[in-house]
Formats: sequence, structure tokens, C-alpha cells
Amino acid sequence: MLQRVAATQTSARGGRFAIVASEYNGRYVNSMLRAARRVLKEAGAAQVRVVRVPGAFEIPVVAAALARQQPPYAAVICLGLILRGETVHAQQIGDTVSRLLGDIAVQTGVPVIHEVLLLENTAQADKRCLAPEHNRGAEAAHTAVAMARVMASLR
Repeated sequence: MLQRVAATQTSARGGRFAIVASEYNGRYVNSMLRAARRVLKEAGAAQVRVVRVPGAFEIPVVAAALARQQPPYAAVICLGLILRGETVHAQQIGDTVSRLLGDIAVQTGVPVIHEVLLLENTAQADKRCLAPEHNRGAEAAHTAVAMARVMASLR
């Protein structure tokens, strides 16, 4: 069951964030991107760098490059949408992207926020990407801000 995106009072003041967003399924990803940027701006992020890539499969290589940059980003948000088709191709992409994004976060110590959605149909995409109360881009940005705070507390 989808839960409403919760607004947080967490501040990103002075933080540097990066967003890697797929161009494929642009209607949905663009909506998530707008929501993520809005949340980061409202939280006071000093910098939000957006890098567009052709599709979901290309997200990890760019996320890895961004996570290794100095000075480090507070978090790297990854936004994409994969719709299941009649073959296993979508599942393979989703599994690979998920594994790689987790690896990048652990190897670099930079939070990588995974909102590369693997969905069954456009109705699910509408609900998760276009509806303001459930926009996964906003949720990703809230998570990025929270993780930046957590990581800063560990230093």
C-alpha cells in the first residue's frame, strides 16, 4: 500500500546533492525530478546537480562517477522508471540497477537513493510519479536529506 509522502523538517542547508535521471519514460521521470528538486530547494540545499542519462541501465555508471567526486555530494538520487513487458528484460535491468546502486553506496560511503522503479503498468506509474501525495521523487529527496544528516553525524 502506498503511503503519503511525509514532509520533513530536516534541513539540507549548505548541502550538495546530485540527481541522475533517466530520459526514458520522461513523463514520469520528469515529474519525479521536479518534485525532488522542489524538496531539496525547500530544504535549503546549496547545490543540486542534475545529470540526464538515456535510460535506467545507464544510471549506475553516472551515479558511481558522481559519488566519487570531491568534494563529495551529500547524496546521489537516482530516478528512473522501467515498465514490465512481455519478456524478462525489464526484470534483468531492474535487478542489475538495484545491485549496482547498492554497491556504489557501500563502496563510496555516499548515500545513493534508489528510485528506479520497476512497475507493471502505467496506472502504477501514474500513482507513484504523477500524484503529488505519492510522488517518489519527493520521497527520494526527503530520504537524501535524512541520509545526509545521518552520514554527517557519523563523522
